[in-house]
Amino acid sequence: MYTLVVSMTTDVGIGRAGENPYKWHDKALVSKVANVHDLKKSILKAVDLIGGFGKVVEKDDEIWLKPNFNTGDAPPGSSDPEFVKAVIELLYEHEASKGILGESSMLSLSTRKVFEETKMMRKAMEAGAEVVFFDEGKWVKVSTGEEYLKKVSLPETALNAKKLVYACTMKTHRWAKFTLSLKLAVGFMKPTERMQLHMRHLEEKIADLNLVVHPNLMIMDGRKCFISGGPTCGELRNPNVVLASGDRTAIDVEAIKTIQNFEGSSLEADPWNYTQIRRAVKLGIGVKTEEEYMLID
Repeated sequence: MYTLVVSMTTDVGIGRAGENPYKWHDKALVSKVANVHDLKKSILKAVDLIGGFGKVVEKDDEIWLKPNFNTGDAPPGSSDPEFVKAVIELLYEHEASKGILGESSMLSLSTRKVFEETKMMRKAMEAGAEVVFFDEGKWVKVSTGEEYLKKVSLPETALNAKKLVYACTMKTHRWAKFTLSLKLAVGFMKPTERMQLHMRHLEEKIADLNLVVHPNLMIMDGRKCFISGGPTCGELRNPNVVLASGDRTAIDVEAIKTIQNFEGSSLEADPWNYTQIRRAVKLGIGVKTEEEYMLID
């Protein structure tokens, strides 16, 4: 057994907030690589199209990588371990000194067991990553400064992370409408607090949480997606794309559009009208309009 130690602090978060490095003439960039055959090459191409890993990874950097293993369900219910492994390998190939894979599954699950059952542990070891299970460590309570999610407990081990890369999935969500890059931050929350998160104003709280979690680069596996249902299972389609961006709002809008391309999608509204996106825009998390980003495909 271990003891959770919770302390109060402010102005603390995961990653370091800063200017999006993936821009062209003040426009945020989102790439979309279609017809994925060679997974690693497609991920590299997606990142190269917006400026390359070098915009984030410098020689001897320690890079944290956050996948989606809230459960151990088949992709896109959770991340594809091969996708995550490919990202880790690319970080090392761009001279990162250490790749740290951090995650916490839902309250009723052991993250370690989820990693073992999905083979993510083996793939991480093959790629040379250090694995950190947040549910086996201590938590620090942090203030967001906002009205819906005022305080949140984050993993102590990740608070010193300076550079953070996301390996996102693409899917709808029964309660949050969708789970893309903005919602991936929920995996940093203390599992007991996630239950309360879902009780009221879920979508607003997701955006508030993103004020204390600061990814530098999002790489989204859109080879498979849910167009309805989710997050663990749903109606499956195969867009066979990889997206990349340094802007959470922009990449989520493009992912919503990808899901909407399929008949029967539960996402029927204008992407900018969904509460997660509206709240993120209000808080200044990423772009505010369609005109502020550019899609490269």
